[in-house]
Amino acid sequence: MISRIFPALFLLFFSAYSFSQDVELLNANSIPLELLTNANAVVRYNDISLDISAYNRMTYTNQRAVTILNSSGNSKHRASVSYDDNVNIRKLEARVYNASGEEIKKIKKNDFEDVSAVDGFSLYLDNRIKYLNYTPIDYPYTVVFETEITYSSTAGIHNWRPIEGYYTSTENSSYTIVNSSEIELKIKADNFDDYGIEEIDKNSFKATNLKSIKPEAYSPPFKTYAPFLKATLSEFDMEGVRGMNNNWKDFGKWVNDKLIKDTQELPLQVKEEITDLTANAKTDIEKAKIVYEYMQNKTRYVSVQVGIGGWKPMQARDVDRLGYGDCKGLSNYTKAMLNHIGVNSYYTLIYGGREITNFDKEFSRVEGNHAILAVPNGDDYVWLECTSQTSPFGYNAGFTDDRDALIITPEGGKIVHTKEYKTEDNLQFTKANVLIDEEGNISGNIDIKSSGYQYSFHQGIENKTQKDQKLHYKEYWDNINNLSIEHIELVNDKDKILYTEKIKVSAKDYGSKSGDRLLIQPNMFNKITSIPTRYSERKQDFEIDRGFTDKDEFVIEIAPELSVEAMPKPVLIETKFGSYVMRIEKNTDNQLIYKRTYILNKGYYDKSEYADFRKFKRNVVKHDKAKIVLITKT
Repeated sequence: MISRIFPALFLLFFSAYSFSQDVELLNANSIPLELLTNANAVVRYNDISLDISAYNRMTYTNQRAVTILNSSGNSKHRASVSYDDNVNIRKLEARVYNASGEEIKKIKKNDFEDVSAVDGFSLYLDNRIKYLNYTPIDYPYTVVFETEITYSSTAGIHNWRPIEGYYTSTENSSYTIVNSSEIELKIKADNFDDYGIEEIDKNSFKATNLKSIKPEAYSPPFKTYAPFLKATLSEFDMEGVRGMNNNWKDFGKWVNDKLIKDTQELPLQVKEEITDLTANAKTDIEKAKIVYEYMQNKTRYVSVQVGIGGWKPMQARDVDRLGYGDCKGLSNYTKAMLNHIGVNSYYTLIYGGREITNFDKEFSRVEGNHAILAVPNGDDYVWLECTSQTSPFGYNAGFTDDRDALIITPEGGKIVHTKEYKTEDNLQFTKANVLIDEEGNISGNIDIKSSGYQYSFHQGIENKTQKDQKLHYKEYWDNINNLSIEHIELVNDKDKILYTEKIKVSAKDYGSKSGDRLLIQPNMFNKITSIPTRYSERKQDFEIDRGFTDKDEFVIEIAPELSVEAMPKPVLIETKFGSYVMRIEKNTDNQLIYKRTYILNKGYYDKSEYADFRKFKRNVVKHDKAKIVLITKT
């Protein structure tokens, strides 16, 4: 991952003197009732001030008070500051007050815990963190912070989030930038009108009495509807390297010339190997696939967050020598090998993650948390995730799919959209042959084929131990009690990007007996069981960020001692959110064929439609629980 230059600086502190004229902000009992609803913490006061005196000098001050209402809100005081050699912490102080506003603890700068900013996966990290290590005795309590920090880098100007996250209310918050640097300052505010945020002047804003936001099922990403402000300079400094940022083309040109250039020299042996391996390849894409798999087999991912704010990739020759690198280093290493054999590719900055996060096309600044590689393929690109040793060539579903990213060319940056995996291509096809005996026990063979986005849900099962594989399928089919996994065969076809699972199972007492009747749910192996949460009043619009298709066909053999007394009628449901088709065919007296197709469509929907969406999902759950009635022959 690419580190943020100033991560977690949504911080800190101000003295008791700042509150001498408004001590009520220290008393938890003075919080307006509407701000307590659905809140774990209330930001009583948060004043952020930035003074930019030059393209390479910025002072940040923050006076802040947060009342923590319960244990779930303990992290909301955000009492930490990240620093490195480019950061001078001039002031850092915290005070803790009880519910009545009486001071119970004071923490000075040297009393803060000071640790390396270890993130659990980085081998090298430049940053350190000072943080407040406080264990509360009682709730509520209020933490007051004050900090003043001087930066010699200006690439990462602090954002402002008037509402800082779910379950957090804001009583008072303000943000001001004083720019005396004579460098153009760009500011963009999103969703301010919806929350009544006041613009004092073009660089100063104020928010009051913002109620907490409670997460809702299928909500879009928080920052797409919550108020958010970002700022940047048209010229900036990143650890002594001056950059231009009038637009994405400028920014990309800076990345190319200052971060990537002169990092792609390869050892002679690697050049010779790559030349030999690709000698018979007929197309650039064939060559790229050979190089990608060579890289996967030779390296592993290790995060290395050092050098120009954690943004400059390691030298390609060092990645080759060490056998590891981070997303930047591995992408750059792969690019260097492709350059050698004349295959064009672009280093690409992106937001990686399950949640789809886009670059802002209209507002260039230091963005992204990840790097990948784009290989031109006609009018499109093949996207290479270079941190994975197992991903198929060109597969990026679930982490970097369907979002705007920045490709870095020698001419500059360009916003492009990564591959979107279509609903019809995100297919899981489950086939089964099942035998039901007169006692309601079942045994069967299941065949699951997954492709598109759904491939990502199954990929990697083959790397688990046999014990963990069996545990996986018992959890996957947790609707079946007494399930026994008797045999597993897995085939991961990376060329076709198709995952095949063949599983043999059995289960005692799957059917429910009622006298001489046996009740069986025919959808044994792909049942939807959860209904989206019901809300008396939905607050936010909702989104299905990725669509998919499930097809199921189960051949059910019934013991000769049994006959079919009743079956569910065919079902056809068609909505804008998706569709559901289910029918059971009687092939012979003792053989039924259960067929089901469930499609969920990608889309962004108005909150007024949520009840209809929930009704659709509720109907799917209902019909997935439908029963066949079998009766003992007399």
